[in-house]
Amino acid sequence: MITKRTKRRRISEDVKKPRQQDRAISTRRDLMEAARHIFARDGFEMARLEDIAAAAGKTRGAFYANFRDKEDVFFALFEENLRREKRQMGEQLSEARSEDERIEILARHMLSLIADRRRMLLALEFKLYAIRHPRRTKRLAELHSALCLSCVEANVEKLIPGFSCLTAKQKRMQTAQVGALLDGLALNLMFDSRGLTAELILRHLRSALRIALDPRRT
Repeated sequence: MITKRTKRRRISEDVKKPRQQDRAISTRRDLMEAARHIFARDGFEMARLEDIAAAAGKTRGAFYANFRDKEDVFFALFEENLRREKRQMGEQLSEARSEDERIEILARHMLSLIADRRRMLLALEFKLYAIRHPRRTKRLAELHSALCLSCVEANVEKLIPGFSCLTAKQKRMQTAQVGALLDGLALNLMFDSRGLTAELILRHLRSALRIALDPRRT
């Protein structure tokens, strides 16, 4: 027989669970936002977990309850960005009527990424970090590539027939080529903004995308 006291306890527990889940989500979100700030301020290599936790107003234990290490936080941030872009790109690409329009949408989206100084600095510093730690380079490159490819496949493959005809290896190669162009343009724009105009960057991006999305050129 269930007593009134037991019922009250169960109701109390049912109320607590959503609150605990909300707090957990809020803690993770606070840590990720703090990581963005610390990575931008100190660089990926020099950023300390203690500083990220402190900036979020959390304990070191709270950090480890959500992430394994700095790499884990980076990929969480990276994946969050990709999820947001999937939604935005999917909507825009679905309204395009031709391949030229789709390429223009992709090129302008990439231009907006290049102009995002904090994001591109983090991406570049992460790759330098991986290069400086040879034992981790392959694993980190594989994870990075897999996330990039999943975003491309989710949007581009369904809307641009040329890309869907590529093999998995070709898709990775073409995605890597476009990524390399993105990194190179962003690095040089940050180093000397007078040397690259938005229109010149768009011209390079359009050309690279046409090659990447044409299976005859792989």
